[in-house]
Amino acid sequence: MQKLTKEAEQILTRRFGKDSVIALATVEDGIPDVRNVNAYYENGAFYIITHALSDKMKQIEKNPVVAVAGEWFTAHGKGTNLGYFGKPENTEIAEKLKKVFAEWIDNGHNDFSDKNTCILCVKLTNGELYSHGTRYDIDFGEKEYL
Repeated sequence: MQKLTKEAEQILTRRFGKDSVIALATVEDGIPDVRNVNAYYENGAFYIITHALSDKMKQIEKNPVVAVAGEWFTAHGKGTNLGYFGKPENTEIAEKLKKVFAEWIDNGHNDFSDKNTCILCVKLTNGELYSHGTRYDIDFGEKEYL
């Protein structure tokens, strides 16, 4: 496994540095639970707008180890609730997410006055990326949690 290369980072940014649907897997009582989520990739992490009281967030609170899968990419990571979407510490990433998810962000699915509307950050630990016949085994620079 090698550290994230500039080439692999460029591929990840091109593929997922926009509104992207990825599969997010959590675990509850030893049983995997997978769902598709809208996500945005930046600097070794995916960002997802969600609800703090959702099943995925309850599962991540108990066990932060997650897996993600997208277009020719699978990875493990650690999920962290960054807290309320509107809190000052989240302003920079929240503004990016508003732009990235502009097509649907105000369609009534999210309630930004609800303090439980939060940002989930999935900091990647290791993964496999495929592009034009090349496989990249990536160490994102964090400890593996598995």
